[in-house]
Amino acid sequence: MRPEVQAFVETGPLPDWDAREEEIDLRTRQLAAIPGPVTAEEAEALVACFGPDDCYGVAWTLLHLIETGPNPALTTQPDPDANEWHYRLYNRSVFDAPAPTT
Repeated sequence: MRPEVQAFVETGPLPDWDAREEEIDLRTRQLAAIPGPVTAEEAEALVACFGPDDCYGVAWTLLHLIETGPNPALTTQPDPDANEWHYRLYNRSVFDAPAPTT
């Protein structure tokens, strides 16, 4: 795993809307330092970094970075109590996938 990804993951989940501006700025800078595409291992680790809300749009940036990986990060439907971002990733991989060719 690249050091930039490791640093982001070690900082933990994204904060919520009530976080201090400095914390949100830090997470934004950390995320911007990760060039895509990510590896499957990195995508899997990044999935655990979603917070309780969209963190002023930072969660969307995280989602798009995860989607640069080689495979869908989530291949099974999340548990009913899973984070909403896990559902988004799963649904985007299932419903936005190209139709199989015959």
